Amino acid sequence: MENDADDIVYENIKYVLDSARKNINYTINFSMVGAYWNVGKIIVETQNEREDPIAIDFLIKNLSLKLTNDYGKGFEQSNLRRMRQFYLLFPALDSLNPALSWTHYRFLLKVENESARQFYISECAENNWSTRELERQINSFYYERLLSSQKRKSSAKSKNKKTKSKTNSSIAPEDIIKDPFVLEFLGLDQSGSLYEKDLEKALIDHLQTFLLELGKGYSFVSRQKRLSFDGEHFYIDLVFYNYILKCFVLIDLKMGKLTHQDLGQMQMYVHYFTREMMNEGDNLPIGIVLCADKTDAVVKYTLPEDNSQIYASKYKLYLPTEEEFKNEIKSKRRILELNQDAETIS
Repeated sequence: MENDADDIVYENIKYVLDSARKNINYTINFSMVGAYWNVGKIIVETQNEREDPIAIDFLIKNLSLKLTNDYGKGFEQSNLRRMRQFYLLFPALDSLNPALSWTHYRFLLKVENESARQFYISECAENNWSTRELERQINSFYYERLLSSQKRKSSAKSKNKKTKSKTNSSIAPEDIIKDPFVLEFLGLDQSGSLYEKDLEKALIDHLQTFLLELGKGYSFVSRQKRLSFDGEHFYIDLVFYNYILKCFVLIDLKMGKLTHQDLGQMQMYVHYFTREMMNEGDNLPIGIVLCADKTDAVVKYTLPEDNSQIYASKYKLYLPTEEEFKNEIKSKRRILELNQDAETIS
């Protein structure tokens, strides 16, 4: 009994010390962020006074030489210009988030869209993203992919005069399911001989990064979940639980183009989990068919108009360029507009 009591005392002390160290790191990081903000403020105010770009360039060059001599690395001309940009983008010091380091903000300076920038700040603080995770999410157009999926699904629901599926949470499935998913971290070559089992194994091997790509609230439950009835066995590739949506999330992997049979199979899985696997307080399960390619028409005419449980998303095994991503969004927007026009004419 004394050993158990000693263990509890130790854990309590450990918690206090770990919390203190974490707070110290936060304090140090935010002190430097504030210092760089003030450096940017001084440069901007000096620029406003002198109103001479050449003189400002000369000032930054001299500041870089003197500060590097006195304080070492970190005060290159490019970094001083970042501090200037930092102040211009965040003119109020008290608007800065203490959970983010200067490296976080350096990546955020590259995000031109203010709404996207605020989204990444919120996600970083809420989910404790490392700088590497933030960089990856920005480079994979996380915000734009999520926003694009929400707009398409919101438009479809508005067209059918349906509301979002009701859950016990403040968000709906379509708020967090992206299309496409970017899986460049797997290191797989789609042009070679690739099978669904290879994709599944790679996702399990990189589960932590895949959970980041999936989004908020996911926890892993099982792989190759077997369902048996009438003497037949069926296997769901991956099963997760989302504690925000309070429901199971089933994922089936497809290497080729999406077919109506794939969606029908997922409907069967979702129906099974609805009737046999839900726990008290759970919301209806969600099924995602993750495929290499798909057409919106197959999804539209396979699933019921009031569907709120089955989703089809493409995956990419590489980071798309900004131009590729914009072209894909434009293509999807044209398809959506054509469908809306067809609905109006009919």
